[in-house]
Amino acid sequence: MEKKVKILLAEDDPNLGFVITDNLSDKGYAVTHCVNGLDAERAIFKESFDLYLFDVMMPKKDGFTLAQEVRDKKDETPIIFITAREMQEDKLKGFTVGGDDYITKPFNFDELIMRIEAILKRTRPSAPEQKEFHLGQYFLKVDELKLIKGEEVTSLTKKEAALLEYLARHANQPVKREDMLVKIWKDDSYFAGRSMDVYITKLRKYLKDDPSIEIQNVHGVGFKLLLK
Repeated sequence: MEKKVKILLAEDDPNLGFVITDNLSDKGYAVTHCVNGLDAERAIFKESFDLYLFDVMMPKKDGFTLAQEVRDKKDETPIIFITAREMQEDKLKGFTVGGDDYITKPFNFDELIMRIEAILKRTRPSAPEQKEFHLGQYFLKVDELKLIKGEEVTSLTKKEAALLEYLARHANQPVKREDMLVKIWKDDSYFAGRSMDVYITKLRKYLKDDPSIEIQNVHGVGFKLLLK
């Protein structure tokens, strides 16, 4: 199971804090809500987070001070400031103390989600690309150029492996011929298309012993790897 993204929310308004926490939780984030800057500081000391949401105006310790202390400790966790103020100097100060983004109350939650996702996309390491696929009774190992069914191992060419990988990544979805050609052949000409049809025929022969898997023609579109 994929590990949940952990967000620390420091927001002194209990109603807004509840609504933000509820909305982020519905999107699959794990949210810790603190009602002041000191509680947030203690939470940061106890565990690590993937992103901070700091209200600027908080009791005991404001968001700017908290952010400055976070950065002084070499903590590079991304920070989004939440504030009711639209003053330009506040925004500049937020970036000066190490903030990554700024959103002003009242805000649209879809916008907040988009801002969070954009920052996480930039700052979190990408997961390794999947290179092994279970396809019915078969097991595709892309890097090893192998299609395995029990004790039977079929050696694939690089193009065969790449073509089956592309179909597997879009299993049960129609994929366009031109997209496959550009991705794998780097060419969407007529002759490249005829070459791809030959490879599709080969893949169908490799998979023919399992009735639960089929490479279908999708009229006017391309192909679909159907896993029944």
